[in-house]
Amino acid sequence: MFNNFFTKFLTITKGNTKISPTREIAPLENREIKRPITNSFSCPYCQSKNFVRRGLRIKKRESVQLYLCKDCGKTFTPHSVRGKHYPLATVFDAISLYNLGYSLEESCRKTNSAAGENSLSAATLSSWIEQFKDDQPFLRMREFATSKFKPQDMIITATLAHRQLYRYRFHRAKCALVMQENFHHRTFAPLVEFLEMVPGECPHQYFQDGLRASETPLTFSKTAMIVRGKTNYATKLATFVLQGAKDRKNRHEILQKFMLYNDSVTVATEVPVYLTRDDLEHMQTQLGFEMFGYENEKLPKLITGHIDFLQIRNGMIHLLDFKPGAEKERPIEQLTLYAMALSRLTGLRLFEFKCAWFDEKDYFEFFPLHVLHKPKKAARRRKITTIEGVYTVNKDARKILEIRPTIQV
Repeated sequence: MFNNFFTKFLTITKGNTKISPTREIAPLENREIKRPITNSFSCPYCQSKNFVRRGLRIKKRESVQLYLCKDCGKTFTPHSVRGKHYPLATVFDAISLYNLGYSLEESCRKTNSAAGENSLSAATLSSWIEQFKDDQPFLRMREFATSKFKPQDMIITATLAHRQLYRYRFHRAKCALVMQENFHHRTFAPLVEFLEMVPGECPHQYFQDGLRASETPLTFSKTAMIVRGKTNYATKLATFVLQGAKDRKNRHEILQKFMLYNDSVTVATEVPVYLTRDDLEHMQTQLGFEMFGYENEKLPKLITGHIDFLQIRNGMIHLLDFKPGAEKERPIEQLTLYAMALSRLTGLRLFEFKCAWFDEKDYFEFFPLHVLHKPKKAARRRKITTIEGVYTVNKDARKILEIRPTIQV
């Protein structure tokens, strides 16, 4: 009798997944792995990557994906920031509006309007700003920025229809302060002029016809150079900000907006650059840069691209590309072409540039000049010591063999 009752109970309850007002659990047979926002995502309890979806946690303003770890059996969410009644994307937008120069009340009003409600208060926003102040270095620059620029004039924005839509942004106020803070940055005045002119002077037709830098057949020798692998503030911000991404498609957008509005060094995003065949021939014949991989002894007619992040810091111009799963990527050619293009368009020396790609876990950087120029003295070097450790100088012309120090310091 008991067995019959138990069988009927299982039959009745099969498929009934709702076990509480705030949580919905998918049946075991329907639990599939859904790709998380970040590739490095793992169980916070045992660091295992062996997990499946376990339904949704229903909150007042959002639904949060739950995951079930198959190794330790615990349920977790992808968020490390807990206890927030608002979606993290709303928190980030409100903080960004404040750092754009709006008052607490104005920032709340705009955030409420975008969310279609009227509940966010100035006191709540003030508490967020205080809680996450370490992730907003721009706070110390905000007073200067608001004294020189109105909120609507602080950032130049343009939508570029280059095969797909790119949202170009240039932070005028931050750039002005960064240029004043460091004497070496004053030589970058041509870069500032170029960034100001992008919305009105960009040759849009080039980006319809040209090869993308990420797809060009051009290659460069990888000998006598190193790629430094480390973590820095960019990886820290990526870990923090990507929690607010709705899906993998809008990771670039949410990270670009937060870094541009809230860090102290990112001055532009989605910067359009291009190289013509004449530019490439000049660099090859007059500057001695070696290029390989093109067909019929003809260099590509036109190469175009968009720089994800442009930063000015420590006397250098940094070109950053966000690459999920950065450890497996090697975008040496793509980033080197970006540096060549921006050098050509601004008249600045390639010596002034650094290139890097990163995700929430790793940051890999190199000097593009070391890719293109191979002095004899550099060819004799075997090892290079940095603060991360000792790197072996790359000897393979076709690929980078090591992206981390062979000896830790």
